[in-house]
Amino acid sequence: MKNTIRVERAIKNITQGELADLIGVSRQTINTIESNKYVPSTVLALKIARVFNKAVEQIFELEEGD
Repeated sequence: MKNTIRVERAIKNITQGELADLIGVSRQTINTIESNKYVPSTVLALKIARVFNKAVEQIFELEEGD
């Protein structure tokens, strides 16, 4: 699953650590999600989308084979 978290963070000018604090996870979790090594739970995806004031589908996109 692809995501635009890195771009959204740049737009809001927040670090991985700041995003992690806002949603209650570690910075490493944000890093692994951004790197497409970890697919977040529905709840976590919703929290991330809420921080950026966007729909989940605007942050996360299914890829062929997902």
